[in-house]
Amino acid sequence: MSQQSEYSEGDLRKTGMSLKHDREWDYELDRIVDAVEERDAKKVGLQFPEGLKRRGPKVADDLRELLPDDVTILISGQPCYGACDLDTYLMKRTDVFVHFGHSPMKNTDKVIYVPLFSNVDVFPIVEDALDELEVGDVGLVTTAQHMNRFEEMREWLEDRGFDVHTRKGDDRLTHEGQVLGCNYASADIDADQVLYVGGGKFHPLGLAMEHPDKTVVIADPVNNVVTVADTEKFMKQRYGAVHRAMDAEKWGVIFCTKIGQGRWEVAQDILDDNDDAYLITMDEVTPDRLRNFDMDAFVNTGCPRITTDDGPRFHKPMLTPGEYEIAVGNKPLDALEFDTFHGTW
Repeated sequence: MSQQSEYSEGDLRKTGMSLKHDREWDYELDRIVDAVEERDAKKVGLQFPEGLKRRGPKVADDLRELLPDDVTILISGQPCYGACDLDTYLMKRTDVFVHFGHSPMKNTDKVIYVPLFSNVDVFPIVEDALDELEVGDVGLVTTAQHMNRFEEMREWLEDRGFDVHTRKGDDRLTHEGQVLGCNYASADIDADQVLYVGGGKFHPLGLAMEHPDKTVVIADPVNNVVTVADTEKFMKQRYGAVHRAMDAEKWGVIFCTKIGQGRWEVAQDILDDNDDAYLITMDEVTPDRLRNFDMDAFVNTGCPRITTDDGPRFHKPMLTPGEYEIAVGNKPLDALEFDTFHGTW
C-alpha cells in the first residue's frame, strides 16, 4: 500500500468544522423572539438551505424554550438554494417567516433573514492564495457566509501591499464584494485578478466566465484548497449542449414560478419568436419532472444553476436563453456566455 496523507483534499477535519457543534452558529434567536412578541405571532415559519436543513429541528427546539406554548413552529421542507428561493406558501401562512443562510435580496418586512456567518478562519487559506497572486491591483469577492470577515480580509491584503478593489454590485446584492451563483456584478472592478474567498467552484467559475479577461483565484477555506478558475471543461460541456440542440424542432421553455427566479419577458420573447416553443411553468425544475415531456430540447429562463449544475442530467439538451439564441441561429457560436441575473427579482 502506498503512503498517503492522513487527510485527503477537502477533508473537513483540516478545517476544524467536524468539531463544530450546531449551536455555535448564531441563529439570532433573540431577534426572532422579539418579532414574535411585536406581532403577537402564533405561527413561525423556518426555512433552511439544503445543506442546513439538518439543523432545523434543533433550532425549533431552542425557539420552543423561548416562546409561549401556544406558538407553533413550522419547518419548510421545500428545496431552497438561495435568498431568491423563498417558500411563499409557508410565508403566507405564518406570522413570522425566517430564512436562514442567506442575506436579503430584497428589502421586505415579511422575511427575517439570518445569514449564519461561517466561523471558519479564512486567513490561512488566503495566505496560501498569495502564491497565485501578483502584488498590485486585486479584486476581492466572497459569499454571504464570509461577509463578516470581508473588511478584515481587505485590510489584511492591503497590509501586504495589495491595492484592493471592491464594489457593491446591483440591487440583487446586499453587501459590497458579495457574489451570488447568478450575479457577479461586484467583480466589475478595475483589476486583472480577483480573489474569491468561499466554498465550492461554481461562484468563481461563473465569475471567470463573465470576466474572461480576469484571473480568478479561489481560496476555499472550507475544503482548504487554493485553485485558479479554469473554464475549459465547463465551456466544452456548454458548447456540447448547444450543438446537440441545433437540430431541435420542439422546444420546452421553462418558466420558474419561484418568487426570485422568474424571467417572464425572456420566456415570452422566445415564445413570440418560435411557433414550436411551448411554455412549461414549474417551481422546482428537475430531470425527472421534464422526462415525460416530448420535447427535443429545453431552454431554462429560471435559475442559471439549474442549467449549468444539472445540465448533463437532463435527458434532452437544457440551454440558457443565450445558448438558445445560438442554437436556433440568432447568434454566432462565439457569443456563448454565462447566464446571470442582474437586477432581477
